[in-house]
Amino acid sequence: MKLTRRNMLAGAAVGGGLLVAWSFLPRNYDNPLQPHEGEAAFNAWLKIAEDGVITVAVPQLEMGQGITTLLPQVVAMELGADWRQIAVEPAPVSGAYANFPLAARWSALWQPAIPSLANEADELLLQRWAQSSRFTATAEGLSMAAYEQPCREAAAAARAMLEMAAAERWGVSWEECTTAGGFVIQGENRLTFGELAAEAAEFSPPDPPPLKSEPPRDPATPASEDGADPEIAFPRLDMPSKVDGSWQFAGDVRLPDMVYAAIRHGPRDRSELTGYDVGNATGIRGLVGIVRGKRWLAAAATNWWAAEQALTAMNPRFAAENIVRSERIEAALDDGVRRGTAHRIIERGEGDTGYSPDFALRYDIAPAVHGTIETATVTARLADGRLELWMASQAPEAARVAAAKAIGLSLADVVLYPMPAGGSFDRRLEHDQAIEAALIAREIGRPVQLVWSRGEEQLCLHPRTPAAGLIGAQLTGDGRIAALRVRLASPPAALEFGRRLFDNSTSWAAIEATAGEADPMSVEGFDMRYAVPNLAVSHVPVELPLPVGRMRANNDGYTCFMLESFIDEAAARGEHEPMSYRIAMLGGDARLVDCLQRAARLAEWDGGSRGSGQGIACHRMRRAGSTGRIAVVATAAAGEGGVRVSRIHAAVNIGRVVNRDIALQQIEGGLLFGLGNALGCATGYDEGRPTALRLADLQMPTLEDAPRITIDLVESAEESFDPGEIGVPAIAPAVANALYSATGLRLRRLPLLSGGL
Repeated sequence: MKLTRRNMLAGAAVGGGLLVAWSFLPRNYDNPLQPHEGEAAFNAWLKIAEDGVITVAVPQLEMGQGITTLLPQVVAMELGADWRQIAVEPAPVSGAYANFPLAARWSALWQPAIPSLANEADELLLQRWAQSSRFTATAEGLSMAAYEQPCREAAAAARAMLEMAAAERWGVSWEECTTAGGFVIQGENRLTFGELAAEAAEFSPPDPPPLKSEPPRDPATPASEDGADPEIAFPRLDMPSKVDGSWQFAGDVRLPDMVYAAIRHGPRDRSELTGYDVGNATGIRGLVGIVRGKRWLAAAATNWWAAEQALTAMNPRFAAENIVRSERIEAALDDGVRRGTAHRIIERGEGDTGYSPDFALRYDIAPAVHGTIETATVTARLADGRLELWMASQAPEAARVAAAKAIGLSLADVVLYPMPAGGSFDRRLEHDQAIEAALIAREIGRPVQLVWSRGEEQLCLHPRTPAAGLIGAQLTGDGRIAALRVRLASPPAALEFGRRLFDNSTSWAAIEATAGEADPMSVEGFDMRYAVPNLAVSHVPVELPLPVGRMRANNDGYTCFMLESFIDEAAARGEHEPMSYRIAMLGGDARLVDCLQRAARLAEWDGGSRGSGQGIACHRMRRAGSTGRIAVVATAAAGEGGVRVSRIHAAVNIGRVVNRDIALQQIEGGLLFGLGNALGCATGYDEGRPTALRLADLQMPTLEDAPRITIDLVESAEESFDPGEIGVPAIAPAVANALYSATGLRLRRLPLLSGGL
């Protein structure tokens, strides 16, 4: 059975179900959602069983953000299902689930032949590329932007088909029927979805699907004034199994005759394996085999610890062509921000024409790391010319392509079973581990589960780019900003990442290919929320020996720190109160002003006076036509143990709220993630190896360190914005500004205190 997504081909699917889909493009696909016995597949998104269980396909990686609840919730609300009937199934990689908004946002990275025809999600060229490439990547908080409408349409079509089946039984018009709680209802007549599923499969749905008048909106209300928690209308589907330990991660996969592999990589970057002492491992019980790669050495054993011990005993040695050292990174960034060739990215008014700065400040950002709980883990089985991979991947098709190429298979002979990630923060956009697991499985001749140790995870990850920024301002007589100039030196991180992801380039090849190229994404966050009359923002591309990559909030995570710290200093120079100084420049964004005022009320803001320990910051993010806003007031102090943040008050506007509980979880998680980046989660490099090799080295906030967090989630009529990243950017400058009010010291480096006092 083939399906199109607008021409509405409908017919019997495997097991007697119905397959329906629609699209703006006349492209056909095999049904990616296969029904089992007793199930009817209504389209690429959902199937209904005889017992009434509704299974929803989710084509995005579940990495803690709750997407395996959000998309099923959309289906349940549009379908009229009982939430207790809903089940989830990871969707296979298919062009039917192409992520158009992310493809549009990353169009400069996959380099379309005609860039101007691939800037919007509804562009023909972009859609053809995304579908033919099976581009279903999970990133940038665009899952709901990509899939909410297709899920609504799929559910609306299935609802109409169920109503048609019921109407035929009752001898009424299907338009007289409604659905609620998993039943089709007409007057006193009631039938369950399960009773109707097989018959409904024989009907053709209306075109277009009859959507409900309002998009999904969480019916839960905020906590009452007496502090009582609101009822959670749609609790997370993954929560019970995560609590009882039955949720299956990549490391939980078990196959017959499977062995476990550990691995050692050389120092960064471009190192080669030169020797190892294989005889030292001969006495280790359970050792199955040794696999030598050009740049790594792996051992396979009946348990992972035996494989790890074997590698330690063999003492692999490497020669590195391009050794990474912190001093080299810092010297390159310093030279870039001072003397490098700048490329203008953003300009407003007169730009920097006639610009004469009254003051300028320098900000420095260390390489930041992800700190995932689960290290890279892949299970690979190669049998009869077919490779199977079990792994958590934000870009599963890229992982399939890379693994197929590595061992000389056609793409059709590689199957990837998507597993949830134990944390990712964009770490699982890379796929080196898939290549290694495929090669090891081929050489060992048995199913292999490759698990990177924490040290290897830290060594091989591509950190968020280090950067150096210089911000200067020309002030009016009363201390307001008349002109602002930003000069940011950093590698073209997004372009580098694009070469690795879409071209399967090595890290050094990606660096060489993008050397000297300006990266517009590098200055995101400087696309000014403040109404500064004259603005000039430039990127200075710097070539570093360190390959860099994506991380939660990406460049907004440090551009907000630079800008909001600078705004505070500008306010102090003119003896202005920090909040009112910001509000005076936000005349065009009433919603962000509202967030500032709400956060100030929550925190009982006293103006950030000396000794108060309070600091304020705000930020605005835009993705795929929607906007998220946040204002944060942090209360902090410096002591013998470092920085102590005791309170965080935040007001957040993400437009329409689909699931209030998940939104609050994600915002709070983003605030804590940003706090980790403010106080730690960075690494230096010495002789090509990171100086932070353990989670304990990252100085992440522990439960004891976690501040009390209060969030005012403001719902508006705007398009829904993803809550997962909006919490990250503003916390670091809020803490830095709080430390200034507490100590009188300005900290202009991330992590804070990393440069000492």
